[in-house]
Amino acid sequence: MKNTFIFITILGLLTACGSKTTEEQTATAPSNKNAVKLTEIQIKNAGIVTGSLEQKQISSVLKVNGKIEVPPQNVVSISVPMGGYLKNTGLLVGMNVRKGQLLAVIEDQQYIQLQQDYLTAKSKINFLENEYLRQKDLNQSKASSDKVYQQSEAEFRGQRVLLSALAEKLKLAGINPTKLTEDNISRTVSIYSPISGYVSKINSNIGKYVSPTEVMFELINPTDIHLALKVFEKDVDKLFIGQKILTFTNNRPDKKYVSEVIMIGKDLTADRVSEVQCHFKNYDKALIPGTYMNAEVEVKNSSAYVLPEDAIVRYEGKHYAFIKKAANEFEMKEVQIGNTENGFTEILNPDKTTQNFVVKGAYALLMSLKNKSEE
Repeated sequence: MKNTFIFITILGLLTACGSKTTEEQTATAPSNKNAVKLTEIQIKNAGIVTGSLEQKQISSVLKVNGKIEVPPQNVVSISVPMGGYLKNTGLLVGMNVRKGQLLAVIEDQQYIQLQQDYLTAKSKINFLENEYLRQKDLNQSKASSDKVYQQSEAEFRGQRVLLSALAEKLKLAGINPTKLTEDNISRTVSIYSPISGYVSKINSNIGKYVSPTEVMFELINPTDIHLALKVFEKDVDKLFIGQKILTFTNNRPDKKYVSEVIMIGKDLTADRVSEVQCHFKNYDKALIPGTYMNAEVEVKNSSAYVLPEDAIVRYEGKHYAFIKKAANEFEMKEVQIGNTENGFTEILNPDKTTQNFVVKGAYALLMSLKNKSEE
């Protein structure tokens, strides 16, 4: 009787131990390899809280690139309308110039001839004017024929036209006709800068003949530089005039420049890209035309499904969230995430039928799942 009692006691203990072992295995090893089951105590210690997907307005960042350009009105090509030989210049590429500064001196014999023609025409016009007035008086008294009077009038008016045309040619060459006399005829003309800026190109050298169609120098006024961004067709409607944009160079990604959208292109290239013009709020001399820049544009989505940041875990290069499948069982599911704002992360592939996501304690579940896979 005593032996029987001992046997029953041992059998009861073994059965109890086996039940406990089975219960522990059930709490940590469900059949799904992406699922984990915890006890009530483990759930409480991990601070696990569940919740559902929410819909919120969330900003997204559109990343584009482009380069700095100068509008046509800020690029000046310096040429010599009448041509000539470059006698003197002290310009270098990159040199700053101010408006009215002497850029170059051009010489040619045609400038001497032009000044001679003007002074000769100017001296002759006085004689023709007096002759015209004399013939007019004689014609009124019938002492001169109409033909002689009309001929003198035509010569006088023709000379005035010639003098006016020669004066405009002198102005075009950079010579002031009102200050020109027979004592200051010069074989050279001076070229002055029409803007303040810097020299971007030099296409000539001293002693070289410069034709009227040839560009000697190119000047740029950088105070109105623009940023031309390339924006794909699908993103153009996200931009608007006056929108603020943060830009930065590849060399200095930490230095941000604020710019504003001033124009959105109305056509598309073969690559389905539209050009968007932006203006910098503050001019920086470090920004030179041709510099490539990156831009970040904050745009608003109409509505997005979101989860708290703590609900998203990263594992082996992917993002996951945990779903409550049963009372104490949680399943890890891959999610595609978008932008994060104010503690919420956008879910790009939401399962709207799922009601219970783990919004707190997701990392503890991931650790439990990893420990299970290593056993």
